[in-house]
Order: sequence, then C-alpha cells, then structure tokens
Amino acid sequence: MPISVLILTFDEEKNIADCLRSVDWSDDVVVLDSYSTDATMDIALGHGARVERRRFDDYASQRNFGLREIVFRNPWVLMLDADERVPADLRDEIIETCAHAPASICMYRLRRRDHLYGHWIRRSSGYPTWFGRVARVGRVWLERPINEEFKTDGQTKALTGHLDHYPFNKGFHEWILKHDRYSTMEAQLLVTSTARSWHWRSLMSSDRTRRRSALKSLVYALPARPLAMFVALYFFRGGILERRAGLTFSLLRAWYEFMIDCKVRELKRRAQGLPV
Repeated sequence: MPISVLILTFDEEKNIADCLRSVDWSDDVVVLDSYSTDATMDIALGHGARVERRRFDDYASQRNFGLREIVFRNPWVLMLDADERVPADLRDEIIETCAHAPASICMYRLRRRDHLYGHWIRRSSGYPTWFGRVARVGRVWLERPINEEFKTDGQTKALTGHLDHYPFNKGFHEWILKHDRYSTMEAQLLVTSTARSWHWRSLMSSDRTRRRSALKSLVYALPARPLAMFVALYFFRGGILERRAGLTFSLLRAWYEFMIDCKVRELKRRAQGLPV
C-alpha cells in the first residue's frame, strides 16, 4: 500500500533534499511550506514533490491544516520535519504495517534517533520519546501549539523502527534561534493556559502519550527545573558517557528550560505592571 508523506518546511534548503530522498519510495510527497525565502520550494519541486503554502502561526495549526485541507492520494500519511530521515527498515515497516492495519487502528507512534557530532545521542537526548507520526487520513489531529500532542478517535499502536533526526544540520546558530522561538511559545502557553496537573496514575499509564504529558507536567512543577534537567540528562541518563556531544546537548536542553522560566517570569511581571 502506498503511503503519502507530509513535510513541514521553512527555509530548509540545507535539509529538504536529503529528507525527500529518504521518502522517494512514496508516490505522493507533499511539502507544506511557510513561505520560505531560500531555495526550499525549488528543491522540493525538483524532487517531484507537491508544494502547498501557508503562513505559519503555530505547529499544531500547521499540521492540522495539512491533515484536513490537503487531499492525499493514499489513506495513510507519514508526517515529517525537514531535518528527519526515514531509514530503509522504518520504510518497510510502515508500508507493511499500514497495508494490513485493521480499521480500528488510526495512528502509529514511533521514536527518533537524535544525532550530534555524527553520533546518535541516545542517552543525553532523553530517548525514547514517542511521536504519533503515521496517521490514517481524516482520523488524527493535533493539540497544543508547541511540542504538539497527537490525538485520534481510533486505536494507536507503536512501530519498532526509528526516524533519524539531525537537529543541528543548519548549525548551532539556527538551533538556538529556533529554540528561542520555542521557549517564547512555551512560556506564553504556560502563562495563559490552565495550570498543568499530573497524577501518579497517569505516570503509570500504558498510554505513552498520557505518560509523557503527565511527566512533562511533573517536570514543570519541579524547583530549579533547568538544573534538574541537566543533572537528569547528563548524569542519570548517562550523557556523560557520550563525551562532548552529551555535555553539549545536556547544557543546551538546560538552557532551553531556563529560557522558558525567564520568559514566564517576564510575562507575569509585565502583566502586573512590574519592570522586568
């Protein structure tokens, strides 16, 4: 059974060709572009992809637009970012699994392997994190504007294969700029949304998405969260064994959490009319 592919892009000329080559087995690849200013669209068209355009507002809305408004040729769609690659074993598993999926199953989750300095940083990246990236068309949607949560009205299963993720392909400068934007969106969400809650029952749930949401709520309630994040990734998860890559990524993750805290404090003080 052929599988459609949906790739989100904005100024991804350094990534998009390799991403497209990793899904050249699909007969329906759609690039949803946020009005790139570089050669992203030309490269995508040159690789035979269909290109749709939409002004970016948030990540959930962008993916939901793709899932709801784009007409796909196939009943299943694989959702990707431009810095992700689909290795052969995952390709084969997706094709085989979707071809024999019962009607009750509407989404498959999978994991990513994050790479830095040419190595999979399994320990410091906090692996495994599960993402609902293979969706039955019309049965899956996303919630939460940043670090989205994938939802479905059907059943969900997990795949054994991995996406390969190269978050630093565009350089540390771009990674920091992107996570500066992410931290702003996370801070705004934390300030404006209802206070997060978590329960031990959710932490022990068999549903990976529910467990992840509860764990994230617990983490945001911790004092000195950025420091706790560094200690957890570098020492308890074993990032120290990944040498420079592990130290680098653990520090960057702690910096990201620290930026969220700074921006939450800033937003609250501004709302009270206090100086930052």
